[in-house]
Amino acid sequence: MMYKVETSPGTPWLVAAAWMSVAAALAHLACIIGGPDWFRFMGAPEPLIRAYENGNDRLVYITIFIGAILAGWGLWAFSAAGWIIRLPLLNTALFLIAAVLLIRAAMIFFPGFWDPQHSGSFRIWTSGICLAMGLCFAIGLWRGWPSLGKRKQP
Repeated sequence: MMYKVETSPGTPWLVAAAWMSVAAALAHLACIIGGPDWFRFMGAPEPLIRAYENGNDRLVYITIFIGAILAGWGLWAFSAAGWIIRLPLLNTALFLIAAVLLIRAAMIFFPGFWDPQHSGSFRIWTSGICLAMGLCFAIGLWRGWPSLGKRKQP
């Protein structure tokens, strides 16, 4: 059900953030279906992949957890864009999501953060994706701030 609300200047940014979050969640969950080769392609740590190949489901649980977080972030962005009902702590949640993503993007500049097996291209791609998502959340929140706090449910 689509809720009619006044759109704000932040709406396009929040919709983009929402769809990127959903896509990232689906990409994580696709690894479970795709198996070890997909986990490797997406950059999962090799020791976890080997354990998964030997019957340990820890990697599956971690992947489901990350996918659920990303899906939740998408819900908060869709809520802020007015596509679904208003979720609690909307401005606070958007701020924290943007902060987490932007901090994660900045980790490219801290070599000690990375597992030694992560390639340079993995670091660049994942940091770039987090930067794009974080900027969409941050710009959407910044541009939509005045209307986000005032929106009423229909």
